[in-house]
Amino acid sequence: MTSSTPTAYAVSPDSGEHWTAEGAWPVADGIFRIPLPLPMDGLKAVNVYVVASDDGLVLVDGGWAIPEARELLDRCLRSIGSGFGDIRRFLVTHIHRDHFTMATVLGHELGADVALGIDEKPGLDLFHSDYGSLPENPFVTVLRTAGAADVAELWDRGRNDGEVDLSLWQYPDTWLEGDVTIPLGTRTLDAVHTPGHTPGHYVFADRADGLLFAGDHVLPTITPSIGFTVPPTPQPLGDFMASLTKVRALPDLRILPAHGPVAPSSHARVDELLVHHEHRLDLCLAALAGGRHTAAEVATQLGWTRHETAYDDLDVFARGMAAMETKAHLELLVARGLAVRSEAADGLVSFAAAG
Repeated sequence: MTSSTPTAYAVSPDSGEHWTAEGAWPVADGIFRIPLPLPMDGLKAVNVYVVASDDGLVLVDGGWAIPEARELLDRCLRSIGSGFGDIRRFLVTHIHRDHFTMATVLGHELGADVALGIDEKPGLDLFHSDYGSLPENPFVTVLRTAGAADVAELWDRGRNDGEVDLSLWQYPDTWLEGDVTIPLGTRTLDAVHTPGHTPGHYVFADRADGLLFAGDHVLPTITPSIGFTVPPTPQPLGDFMASLTKVRALPDLRILPAHGPVAPSSHARVDELLVHHEHRLDLCLAALAGGRHTAAEVATQLGWTRHETAYDDLDVFARGMAAMETKAHLELLVARGLAVRSEAADGLVSFAAAG
């Protein structure tokens, strides 16, 4: 389920322009939204939020560490009378490269504190292990268990020689653990642990100004990917829906998302996302009526994106994401007692309706 306006055409109320338009757009007193470019065809930008505090700037997320994004961030900060030297802290919502890599690079260059959820540590540990000696890309292993061996082969074929640029994946200075309060001068943010999209995802609630720095947890025009994380977690969708319920218990806040326009109501969007996933669970359960299936086989029976695109018509990356997300839905059906799973000797997992 998405909002009535597609992300590709969404205008943000803070700018009056398309949400990806260049600028440092004021969303509240002392808070600016800066969309930074992404090197991909799907999502065109990630929103980085600049919060002015008494001793300098705090950035919520950092963007993808590419030269174009760095130059644009510098230009936008200068447009509000600031610069890189004013950055004191990064609060990173999660480990994905479009949020974390610029933060860790700039943070270490500038001596600014970088904070990240502690449950992202296993992912960073994976990069810092002997990554090049792994027999295959860890995501490929997950795809094989989901029954998407054809997609896994293409993903593995397209990977690099196994070397990881660790300058993009440095450990943070501060680990966030549990729900904590972060004072920023006269402003206070509630850091709320919201696992699901990734295990260590955080949102930051500014109750006084009625704002939710939502990362990828609550997106106004799209649904965040679920199950696209390594090492894999047992119940990513169950975690995500529980986290949505947790955010729903907060006051109704204006959504400052990582992707898409600023949106008026966290309560309304959370309700839409919960309904969407319950509907997808129903569709997955119906697909099991014909017998035992892998996640990839169930994914072929579902429509994808707002256009209800057939699985086989998706590009290879999107097919992999679809297979992993479908597996997350099927695992939640198992947890609810509505389906049963079996795992073959080679790790392939299949599902059938309970009873």
